[in-house]
Amino acid sequence: MELGERTSLAAQGDEFHHAFEGALVLARKRLGQTHGIWINGHSVKSPAGTFATVLPSDTRIAAGRFQKATRGLVDKAVATAAQAGRFWREFGWQQRVAYLRKASELVSSHRHELAALVSLEVGKCQPDAMTEVEEAIETMLYYCQQTERHQGFAYRMNGAPREHNQCSLRPHGVWALVTAFNFPLSIPAGNAVAALAGGNTVVFKPSSRAPLMGARFNGLLHDAGLPVGVFNMLTGPGREVVKALATHPGINGLAFTGSTPVGLTLMRLAASPSPRPCLAAMSGNNAVIVMPSANLEAAAEGIVRSAFAANGQHCAGCSRVYAHRNVSKRLIPLILERTAALNVGNPLHPETAIGPLISAAAVAHYKAAVALGRKQGRLRFGGKTLTAGALAHGFYVQPAIFDQLPPDALLLRQERLLPVLGIVEVASLTDALTLANDDAHGRAAGIFTRVEEEQIEFFNRIEAASAYCNRRDGATTGGRPGVQSVGGWKASSSSGRNALGPFYVPQFLREQSQTLVP
Repeated sequence: MELGERTSLAAQGDEFHHAFEGALVLARKRLGQTHGIWINGHSVKSPAGTFATVLPSDTRIAAGRFQKATRGLVDKAVATAAQAGRFWREFGWQQRVAYLRKASELVSSHRHELAALVSLEVGKCQPDAMTEVEEAIETMLYYCQQTERHQGFAYRMNGAPREHNQCSLRPHGVWALVTAFNFPLSIPAGNAVAALAGGNTVVFKPSSRAPLMGARFNGLLHDAGLPVGVFNMLTGPGREVVKALATHPGINGLAFTGSTPVGLTLMRLAASPSPRPCLAAMSGNNAVIVMPSANLEAAAEGIVRSAFAANGQHCAGCSRVYAHRNVSKRLIPLILERTAALNVGNPLHPETAIGPLISAAAVAHYKAAVALGRKQGRLRFGGKTLTAGALAHGFYVQPAIFDQLPPDALLLRQERLLPVLGIVEVASLTDALTLANDDAHGRAAGIFTRVEEEQIEFFNRIEAASAYCNRRDGATTGGRPGVQSVGGWKASSSSGRNALGPFYVPQFLREQSQTLVP
């Protein structure tokens, strides 16, 4: 598949669902197995034993058992990656890209199985799961194309006669990749290709809530013929493995996706004893503004899509709406109507729009958010956990919507990955922008307005890495390689550079000026 050929699920219809059902049979066979740590091309058992994970849709079903990495295994993985780096960086960018293109082709050939695994392991409904897989494939191709377009990121410079000057981007060495559960394939795929294309090697730590997809991705890279030792994988519950990687003297760079508190901690750890790059992509608290000229049908649809996509566990999801007082009373019923039409249920069923949360801890956070919302505003929809019938053994909740919230409500200031939406009435665009920007995060934001001056003011003033105007498909959620980059400002990112865009891959490299006098 070439960039731009993303599968249209709407166009495929029954064909897609038939392929998904067939792949689900294969994916289910992977459940319940014991998986090793992957070091130097071999599966390794840990002396610390294993930990188990279960499906969020039905906790009676085991996803698998995974090794608890020890400090000794961290040392071994880092040493292996460092040794492999000595030949990997000498391959040249053309050969490295050839390996990575082959890997993307293999991921593409398993796309339906991978989508089924995403649905099983993290509870995404079928369209969301398939979209993630397509994004992973496109991202791998896009980063390969970026490396090719820039000739491995080497540039001829000016100079005195007989001097040959060049600036080139060179690998740091060993990168630790620590990824999140909510995009268990697309984030590792993008991180890995960005790091590997430039000549770095990798120690990969998938989320302990989604290690099965991490293990499958690792297996596909191995099947694609990636040289031994270039890509290694560690698993383990809790934060001990992550801390061991962040503080390891053999780690030359760290890419992290997850919560802001953990990201800030890792940034501090990565800076000692000597500074190392830490590319931390963290959570958001994303706002949408709706002005009087807006198409309210489009606004309501865009808000609901953003707020509850990926079961509300999307770092770019909409959690705050600032609706102009001239339209709020017409907008809110439209939001409620669309939310009520969303079916919460088993993510493997074609009619499901919202699947389960990832864990019991996430359900507890949901309950706390609903309790807080009830104190600070008016509950207009949802607010309940769903435990009856077929949903009894999963982490299912209703989307929750609140209005009549004060602008300074704590509910509106919390970082969370939950299907909880707060709506505030405002008097002007100035007020809305002030409230939208009065937040520690700056990941994504949206506006609905047909007034050109308001559109320009929004783009000029909004403090967000991804800004959308009148986007019906998702008011704050988008992201497509080479089309819409995604990232963060302020406490949502350590770099201010977006993934899926032209400035991402160079972050995994460092600049060297080279002067040759014959």
